[in-house]
Amino acid sequence: MSDIYAVRTNQKLNFARLHIKALVQAQESPQWSQNPRIESYHESVLFFLASGYTSLLREIAENYNLDVSRIHHFSDLVEQLEATVQESPEAHELEILERDTNSWLHKMLAAYQSCWDAADDKAQPVAREGSVSEIHVLQINPNHAEDRDVLAEYNDWLQAFRDLLERLRANMQEW
Repeated sequence: MSDIYAVRTNQKLNFARLHIKALVQAQESPQWSQNPRIESYHESVLFFLASGYTSLLREIAENYNLDVSRIHHFSDLVEQLEATVQESPEAHELEILERDTNSWLHKMLAAYQSCWDAADDKAQPVAREGSVSEIHVLQINPNHAEDRDVLAEYNDWLQAFRDLLERLRANMQEW
């Protein structure tokens, strides 16, 4: 088994960390382009976190000898595990996180999805369990009052992702 997806997952999380650092710099240096720079870093952090998650799914699939080229979403992983009649504690943990509307993973994926949506209404209705990041990214011209909260959320998500990765990899090595 190669480690290509493990390396890729690590790479994506490192990219997210670098973009969080750049986001902090953009918030601290007022320029005429400050708000667009901040918004671009918000979306790039979400992109790298979501890409890291997809890579993690492929890393798990590779561990179970599944067809990684067909893994794009969690449902693809589950489908292949079921087709090969394999149980995966890693998939079970991810399923719990994806379904729990209060989990960091669910909120991160929803915030990433909001990059593809748009609203011109600052009072955009987002589910009560939605994140400040999701609300911010969904708005076309956010007021940036919640930038520090968004940054804190990204840092929390990145740390939670790293913790999850450590747990899952330790579990996969046991088998």
